Amino acid sequence: MSADAFSVTDGRLPGIRYAGIGDEAAPDLPGQLEALRRLGWPSIELRTVDGTAIADLNDHAFARLAGGLDAAGVDVVCVDSRIANWARPITGRFEDDLDELRILARRCATLGTRYIRVMSYPNAGLSEADWGRRALRRMTNLVHEAEQHGLVLLHENCSGWAGTRADRMLDLLQHVDNPALRLLFDIGNGVPYGYDARAVLDAVIGHVAHVHVKDARPRAGDQVDYTLPGDGESGVRECLTALLRHGYTGAWSIEPHTHLRPHDDHNATDDDGIAAFVRYGRSLERLVQSVQQEVTAASVVTADDGGARA
Repeated sequence: MSADAFSVTDGRLPGIRYAGIGDEAAPDLPGQLEALRRLGWPSIELRTVDGTAIADLNDHAFARLAGGLDAAGVDVVCVDSRIANWARPITGRFEDDLDELRILARRCATLGTRYIRVMSYPNAGLSEADWGRRALRRMTNLVHEAEQHGLVLLHENCSGWAGTRADRMLDLLQHVDNPALRLLFDIGNGVPYGYDARAVLDAVIGHVAHVHVKDARPRAGDQVDYTLPGDGESGVRECLTALLRHGYTGAWSIEPHTHLRPHDDHNATDDDGIAAFVRYGRSLERLVQSVQQEVTAASVVTADDGGARA
């Protein structure tokens, strides 16, 4: 089902595509596609297939992946790389990131997507100043490489030098100064990383090209419980409202984290991951329907007030 027009029955919006990180539903491609089929969503975000990162698939496995997506009529909105992520500190081998980017450049051309998710390197004992200098230098080189291949790197508000602070995200964008770098905003990352997601979004919203929908609430011992969208403390409703009012058009990609959390080595997708993924997607559609009605009503009131003053 396309998202050509908003419907009060399913929460579809003009200009917005629903998608999901497929391995959050199932490890294998048939399971990931089945979850999307049940939702009626034509778009996927790729991270792993059969537990293997997209860049690490052998040529035969990648050809099978590309063929399966094409046969199902599913398009790829983004590939989630490991470049500069939580497992690759600033003191690690930069060549690993360049190698992955070059492999993904060829594979993204086949998959028909320009977007690659990246982060900006966790620290590993360096001073704040040295960490920042190295991160900016590496990110500049990566973006230049991406630009040569017609790609756009999407920096996520997650692990890394610019991961949790709006001022550093803006510094990164200004320093690199290249349209091949934009922002991926994950609504749910504020709770586990200890910042106000809505406040960060307000500061960077004009640079956001892709959105992850996730929700969470804190619990004792620095632990986090992941919830349906709108049921946690991440400000999902408020962030979606802000994005709509700003005129965001792009993908809202669900990352439930209820059955798969790669950074925690938690994987329960073999239980009822597909069903849980579908429940999550339906919950988002209902939330979007409610948010859109509020935004539309507010716009009508504003227009009426303007007419009355005139």
